Amino acid sequence: MAKKNFWNYINDEQPVLVDFFATWCGPCKMMNPVLKDLSQEMKEVKILKVDVDKNPKVAQKFKVRGVPTLILFKEGKILWQQSGAMTKNQLKKTIASKL
Repeated sequence: MAKKNFWNYINDEQPVLVDFFATWCGPCKMMNPVLKDLSQEMKEVKILKVDVDKNPKVAQKFKVRGVPTLILFKEGKILWQQSGAMTKNQLKKTIASKL
């Protein structure tokens, strides 16, 4: 993903959930079906995946220390950030409470 696209996405009016992940990470792989289901149920939130190994500067900018790290953005502002895997219901409740 080009950096320009990333910045355009997170500065949008529509909320964006960014999944900072690594291909070798087990919990990150567990999050894939959760995020896929979430994208179908919460159409008002875009989901963007960022591979930390391919985009280390972006990960460093947001102080991503562990993967998966999820960050919810709206208009370029961080509304919420957490490391670690979550269930779909936990994630839905968290996102809904922040919007």
